[in-house]
Amino acid sequence: MDISVVIPLYNEEDSLNELFLWIKRVMEENNFSYEVIFINDGSTDNSWNIIEELGSKYPEAKGIKFRRNYGKSAALYCGFKECNGEVVVTMDADLQDSPEEIPELYKMITDEGYDLVSGWKKIRYDSKLTKNLPSKLFNATTRTISGIYLHDFNCGLKAYRKNVVKSIEVYGEMHRYIPYLAKNAGFKKIGEKVVKHQARKYGVSKFGINRFFNGYLDLISLWFLSTFGKKPMHFFGIVGSLMFFIGLISVCVVGGVKLYHIWEGTNAPLVTDSPYFYLSLTSMIIGTQLFLSGFIGEMIARNSSERNDYKLEKTLNLD
Repeated sequence: MDISVVIPLYNEEDSLNELFLWIKRVMEENNFSYEVIFINDGSTDNSWNIIEELGSKYPEAKGIKFRRNYGKSAALYCGFKECNGEVVVTMDADLQDSPEEIPELYKMITDEGYDLVSGWKKIRYDSKLTKNLPSKLFNATTRTISGIYLHDFNCGLKAYRKNVVKSIEVYGEMHRYIPYLAKNAGFKKIGEKVVKHQARKYGVSKFGINRFFNGYLDLISLWFLSTFGKKPMHFFGIVGSLMFFIGLISVCVVGGVKLYHIWEGTNAPLVTDSPYFYLSLTSMIIGTQLFLSGFIGEMIARNSSERNDYKLEKTLNLD
């Protein structure tokens, strides 16, 4: 099969028929073999009934139904698990992503050798205050931390080589960082394509401003896990040791001042009267706790079933 189109959705009953028929036309015009997997993420409207109707008419239309709303990452995870196409395309169900982009995305994967191609909605029809400006700040931060130069990490329209989606695990709210997940899994050829952004035709957006705040927290978590996930002692041990020795040196300075006054026979202030004494002790205690946290994290990592789970691309003459 050439292409799997994975579409997460929540309460998009008005757009599903039009979207599927649009995808179907594009696929047939380009002679692609394909499947369209709708993931109904706990919709409370008539979305699932429409998906069932499409499935009864067209064998290419497939569906997964969640009992409740789990979020986009969970929907993509299940869609990736079930897809069979050599190229996997993700898109939103609100008709803001154009299926006309699929042939070019497919060509970039198959002919130009990209592992992942992300859409870039260079011209948007969203509110500049609530979406465009926060999105630019979000993308700039993500580029800096991930080292991947993409303009629009959060664009739902993306294309992947099949082994990319089978090698990564999308969870929590990590759908925003799939290119970063792919990079951490060893897929380095990541590109982007300018795609057309269409004004929303039906319904309202399901995402609020809070997604950007949650996104930063997820980015920090992903950075930490990708950098220190299997070697936590390298982070906690270094930071903890640094804080401990800073505190130790400060305590020694406070004690040295006390001894100096005694030696000179002058009035020596009480060590406990100095705020630096308490700051030093606090630094030593926190440093010790961080060091022990790294030690415990190291023991957990060493006993993890995934500690030697390396993604092998090819082997030769091992039998």
